[in-house]
Amino acid sequence: MTRVVLASNNAKKLTELRRILEPLIPGIEVLGLADVTPYDEPAETEQTFEGNALLKARACLEVTGLPSLADDSGLCVDELNGMPGVLSARWSGVSKSDGGDAANNALLLSQLGDVPDERRTAQFRCAMAFCTPDGNEIVELGEMPGRILRAEQGEGGFGYDPLFAADGYDVSTAELPAGEKDRISHRGKALTAIAPAVAAALS
Repeated sequence: MTRVVLASNNAKKLTELRRILEPLIPGIEVLGLADVTPYDEPAETEQTFEGNALLKARACLEVTGLPSLADDSGLCVDELNGMPGVLSARWSGVSKSDGGDAANNALLLSQLGDVPDERRTAQFRCAMAFCTPDGNEIVELGEMPGRILRAEQGEGGFGYDPLFAADGYDVSTAELPAGEKDRISHRGKALTAIAPAVAAALS
């Protein structure tokens, strides 16, 4: 078995995850949810990234019978006591189809409007879960520390990328080349950490 399902319908996230995983495991076939039997994705009801990632991976495995990967990730802003956190995708209450990313970014900028630069620290965090038909479950974590910019910069990436500059960089993660972003990103770190377990399960 050389196939694994990434439990996501987010096209940009799928592209990113495939780009990272495929070189790590030569010959792997990475499916998205559009490639498998449609099902109702579980509500992200857990209070941690780890819990939500496992919810999604377990649901995907149950329907497809294939080894399943799922991530839950978000932006944790120190000045906002770690929020939006697990609420990152729906921070503004606007769905993605209705322009959620733009609304989320606008709300975050307004919430940090009078916060000085030295207190605009934040981290992107990711939990990557992997569930297999024989009952194995593993979760790996990744983090990318940085800061919130005062205006959106760049056209690449997605979500909060245009507002986030990683430590050591003067540009947003939306302005970084894909390979450079993958090397330092929270998802890149979590997926690299979990790749050996995926390779072992598929061997």
